[in-house]
Amino acid sequence: MSTDFAVDLTNCDREPIHILGAIQPSGFLLALTADWMVARASVNLVQFIGREVADVLGLPLGEVFTPQAVHDLRNRSAMLRGNDAVERMFGIELVQGCVPFDVAVHFSGSSVVIEAEPSRGSMGDVTGIVRSMFSRLDQCADMASFYRMGARQIRSLVQFDRVMVYKFAEDGSGEVVAEAVRPGIGQFMGLRYPASDIPAQARQLYMRNLLRVIGDVRAEPVPIVPGRDETGAPLDLSLSLLRSVSPIHIEYLKNMGVEASLSISIIVEGKLWGLFACHHYGPNNPNFERRAIAELFSQMFCMRLESRERQETMDFERRARDISDQLLGAVASDDSLLRDPDWLADILTHAISADGVGVWLSGSYAFSGQCPPTDDFRRIIRALNTTAAGKVYATDRIGALIPNAEAFSDKAAGMLAIPISRSPRDYVVLFRQEMVHSVRWAGDPHKPVDYGPNGPRLTPRQSFAEWKELVRGRSKPFTQSELRVAETLRATLIEVVLRLADEASSERQQASDRQELLIAELNHRVRNILGLIRGLIRQSQPSDPALAGFVKMIDGRIHALARAHNQITEDHWGPAPLQSLIDAEAAAFMVEEDRIRSNGASVMLNPLAYSTMALVLHELVTNSTKYGSLSVKEGHVAIDWDFGPKGDLRLRWRDVGGPPVTQPERQGFGTTIIQRSVPYDLGGEAAVRFLESGFEADFCIPKRHVAEALTGMRAIKFAKSGPGHQEEPPQDLLAGQRVLLVEDSLIIALDAEDIVARLGAQDVLTASSVDSALDLIAAAPPSVAILDINLGSTTSFAIADALLERDVPFMFATGYGEQAKFPDVHRGRPVVQKPYTIGNIARALVDVLRAPDETAREPDGN
Repeated sequence: MSTDFAVDLTNCDREPIHILGAIQPSGFLLALTADWMVARASVNLVQFIGREVADVLGLPLGEVFTPQAVHDLRNRSAMLRGNDAVERMFGIELVQGCVPFDVAVHFSGSSVVIEAEPSRGSMGDVTGIVRSMFSRLDQCADMASFYRMGARQIRSLVQFDRVMVYKFAEDGSGEVVAEAVRPGIGQFMGLRYPASDIPAQARQLYMRNLLRVIGDVRAEPVPIVPGRDETGAPLDLSLSLLRSVSPIHIEYLKNMGVEASLSISIIVEGKLWGLFACHHYGPNNPNFERRAIAELFSQMFCMRLESRERQETMDFERRARDISDQLLGAVASDDSLLRDPDWLADILTHAISADGVGVWLSGSYAFSGQCPPTDDFRRIIRALNTTAAGKVYATDRIGALIPNAEAFSDKAAGMLAIPISRSPRDYVVLFRQEMVHSVRWAGDPHKPVDYGPNGPRLTPRQSFAEWKELVRGRSKPFTQSELRVAETLRATLIEVVLRLADEASSERQQASDRQELLIAELNHRVRNILGLIRGLIRQSQPSDPALAGFVKMIDGRIHALARAHNQITEDHWGPAPLQSLIDAEAAAFMVEEDRIRSNGASVMLNPLAYSTMALVLHELVTNSTKYGSLSVKEGHVAIDWDFGPKGDLRLRWRDVGGPPVTQPERQGFGTTIIQRSVPYDLGGEAAVRFLESGFEADFCIPKRHVAEALTGMRAIKFAKSGPGHQEEPPQDLLAGQRVLLVEDSLIIALDAEDIVARLGAQDVLTASSVDSALDLIAAAPPSVAILDINLGSTTSFAIADALLERDVPFMFATGYGEQAKFPDVHRGRPVVQKPYTIGNIARALVDVLRAPDETAREPDGN
């Protein structure tokens, strides 16, 4: 048996050199780490040169090998390229008068490793032999005959009793897919072996060293002497032809009754596809030339195999393109087909075989063929939403994705899910029924190893008798070619969905434009009606003082409603900030800014809640101005709010420093509004307390009436100009700032330019594309930036990256109702909803300029 032998040279002068070594009959190995042409040998080479030890001790190696051999070895070592390169020579006369040797040369770290075996004849016309082998291989019509011919050709070369083509599965197990065997010794065709039979480290070695041979399992290994080189490191013999193998593997072969083995790696597209596994039931060590030809044949076999598999993929992809064209053409004329599972199943299953198709679009579903029950289909969709977005997901066992899938495995055991949107995710799912089949294992796969005589290491399995396992709950696996087809179909389906979405978006935009016009006209009329009512009330001033007070009270309530209506219609009947409502009421009563003190995160109220709270706050301010803390100079009102565990808004009103309060004898209409409006109109809660120290009121507004809060942003109070005022931000908010405005619409950009100029910006730079913005940043970075997220077919995230690198504060803007999907690095940035107003830009800018890295990404709808 071939074993290890190493030579370690510690210097290259004329002093004796110590050499690691081991010699055995089948050959020798030298590892030379110095100028080995002048190194002196002190190893016993008598077994292969027929000379006494004394004849070679102390001689330079150049005097042991012939000059021609030294010349050839030097040239071959210079030809080595790459970490795992090996050069071979045949029939070389290494020693004068000795038998010729077949030699292999390779690098191992800093050493040049020379391996030699006595030559055992030549096969003659090697080129003709190899050409004939490949001619037979190319004539195979299908993959099964291709595998079988490969096994036959290898057996004709190495002359082993059994040659198998062993293919690895995705789970690491292997199956014998072809076999060439001597008659009368049984067949292993179709047997499977568990992944543990070939450990991970062995698979890595198969990738580096394509051919490994064990000529005799009973041969005694010869140790390396000494075991380490001058640096104390062992020699890496991964590429050695003569190295010994693990005793565990020897025991494995003995358990199978095998006395010699040879394995050749099959590598396809850089991965270990399988092996040519050769067994012989007696000692057998093919000569160097036969092994080299077998290795060459296996490399060409790999190329042919890769070409055939690639051709299959191309055929699949061609079919997928045809189906994609058919699908696009059909849907273009009838978009309802996308929701027809029978039609989709007929189209898709021509490319990917399936027993059923389920479609999930916008929360609705439809089935064709054999599919899971409805509730289980929903569970599958929920589980799919936890997988990687935008990728095809395939499994031959749905039970690996969701629990209790065995209950419907007779209808759907495996699936291939094709996502056709991002969020919320929609899917077309192809289902395959359970494939109950018997797997023939070479031994029980559930007990592949045992702890035994080799100490803490694992010992090989003791039995290789055929062991059958009935496999349930699995379908036929989806192949890599089918997955590639699915990716092609995914792109097509997404194109179809996007086209339909564009058409629907266009229709929605037209409807939205009509609705905007209608709402604008309606808002105009509502404002006119409220103004008319206020005019009638003011023109109807009675002479009775009691009635005059009543008229004034009614006028104030209508005015409060009018202010609230103006606020919520400024943004097209959208959410409005609670702080603006408080500021408006304070201004209406000419209350000094520090008399009403508010504290709480910026929060938006939906229109219904905003109108209701306008009346409630109006009554609270009215009562406090008449009877409470706002009726005296030293008093003030404290308003604060926060969020409850369920997201409800909790608001508290406290009169502080006012006159003593007593419980009123009767409840007026104003108190009724305070106590009953929130519970009745909003389904919330309200509680009032007439404490001697001051009036108190607590409100709970349900979460559904509260828009997303501007978490982390403080409330902004602008200067007030009196009753009916409009919020006016400070004119110096952007004083001295150089502002970059990225916006692809000229009209909107001009409007935004005017807003930032009103806020005091010193210089405003505008850009409509990513490239132009990056050029402006490179030329002179701005001090703050406003980035429209969507710029035609791209986004402004690349601009945000450039600003982040330069520590320039910025915020995003969008005209879409729902938030865009942000990269992780930009989550937490403020997002301003279009259309731009001086209020919503100012609010976001205050927070951006204050702490750009701590702001929260939430929409501001003011």
